[in-house]
Amino acid sequence: MASHRRPKQPSRTRVTVLTATAAAAVALSSQAAHADPQPKKEDVKSEVDKLYEQAEQATEKYNGAKENQEKLQKEVDSLQDKVARGQGELNQLRKGLGAVASGQYRSGSIDPSVQLFLSGDPDTYLDKAATLDQLSGKQAEQLKTIADKQRQLAQERSAAASKIKDLSDTRKALGDKKDEIKGKLAKAQELLNTLTAKEKAALQQEEDKKNRSNRSNERPDLGNDVPASQRGAAALSAAASKIGSPYVWGATGPSSFDCSGLTSWAYQQAGQSLPRTSQAQASAGTRIGSQSALKPGDLVLFYGDLHHIGLYAGNGQVLHAPKPGASVRYESINNMPFQYGVRV
Repeated sequence: MASHRRPKQPSRTRVTVLTATAAAAVALSSQAAHADPQPKKEDVKSEVDKLYEQAEQATEKYNGAKENQEKLQKEVDSLQDKVARGQGELNQLRKGLGAVASGQYRSGSIDPSVQLFLSGDPDTYLDKAATLDQLSGKQAEQLKTIADKQRQLAQERSAAASKIKDLSDTRKALGDKKDEIKGKLAKAQELLNTLTAKEKAALQQEEDKKNRSNRSNERPDLGNDVPASQRGAAALSAAASKIGSPYVWGATGPSSFDCSGLTSWAYQQAGQSLPRTSQAQASAGTRIGSQSALKPGDLVLFYGDLHHIGLYAGNGQVLHAPKPGASVRYESINNMPFQYGVRV
């Protein structure tokens, strides 16, 4: 005979335990779903490349500020030297006028106007000196010379003070850019440190592959293009002698370079002086708008703000100092957004 007993209901305690276990499982599953995934090698590389590009932008601004600092320092030194010489000349003029006054004093006939000039405020007095008839012609001429020298000296001191302020502002901008560059590079290194040893090795292999042009037997085919000038040929040859040299921000050779440091150094070896920054070098010659019109030795500018520069090597290849962690090497011109070329 079938049993009609009701099935035994689970106890309240057992229900509570089962509910809690299910809730915990759901929570863990949710946490796993929302946990930040480990960054992929490709994503890290993309972000690091972006930081390197930003660091290079800051580097070119740093280079410009440094060049401006050096120019201002020369101007300040020149002005300060001019002020010192002017003060010496003024002292000699006053000494000469004082000798005249001393002679007059000994003879008992010192000119009251000269006495006032020597003992009072010369600038205030000189405004009134022209109305006094006690001055001899020679004394009047001496007083005018001294007044002119004082005014000139005041202008030179003012100019020097203004340049010194500009120099101070430039030094601050230089420090700010230096901090920005270091910050970008440090952040890039932090990202690289999130990769596994295997991923780091893979990235290094990619970089080594790009640097294969360090070995002459693996250099790319540069074609048969002929440089537009001996100067361009000499600059390209000089840059090629530095293949394998490391990229270092702010460096101008001879053992390390940043992008504009390499191009300015190369042209210097060819007997041509170039400005320090890529943006300034962009105006250092005749613009070449088409890639097909480029000749070996021409400067090539990249990115909208022209923060990267290299030398055209022929057959679509550029010789440049690419970025931190890389070395001077050949690379396809199509790897970066080409803007235009410049024939120096």
